[in-house]
Amino acid sequence: MKKTVPTKAEIAVLQPFVGLTLERIHVPATKGEFASATDEIKAAGLVGFDTESRPTFVTGDVSEGPHVVQFALHDKAYLFQLHRADGHPYLVELLQSEQILKVGFDLKSDSGHIYAKLGVHLGGVVDLNTVFSMDGYHKHIGVRAAVGLVFKQRFAKSRHVTTSNWSQSRLTPQQLLYAANDAYAALKVLEALDLPREDLPVM
Repeated sequence: MKKTVPTKAEIAVLQPFVGLTLERIHVPATKGEFASATDEIKAAGLVGFDTESRPTFVTGDVSEGPHVVQFALHDKAYLFQLHRADGHPYLVELLQSEQILKVGFDLKSDSGHIYAKLGVHLGGVVDLNTVFSMDGYHKHIGVRAAVGLVFKQRFAKSRHVTTSNWSQSRLTPQQLLYAANDAYAALKVLEALDLPREDLPVM
């Protein structure tokens, strides 16, 4: 029998999930900042991961994303913007690395977009959908249901922010918070599950 997750109505009455604040969210813009961010992400070894793309609203349009790639550590997040070419060598190194475990939800589509945009394969992936399905839950559990299940908290997702323009050169505070905490919540969920690293379904 499949295990069940909290319903939308049940999640709606929970206390909010407390994520990273703006001062904990960094957007590298220079080679030095990219190098420093890369060193920290590599040292962490396990990071929350997600991507954001400018949405398409016309049938047949193909997304040119990702436009933002997020890496969350236990106390901060780094958002790499793809329009900043100086960051590409660092980003490619992080994406390809099998040593840096990147944990997130439903990362198959992210992997496809990354390959289409940068021509690299995403390595060291831990998809939380797979982790939960191994434990008897529905395959596509998602960040809201996972946070509700694991923490008994409500993870707020705004459709207005989700479908905003992620390709703009300067992200809004709402975009920064949303993008960083999508990745941060994934990391926190995996930490709370407390699984031995050797038991993680790394792809």
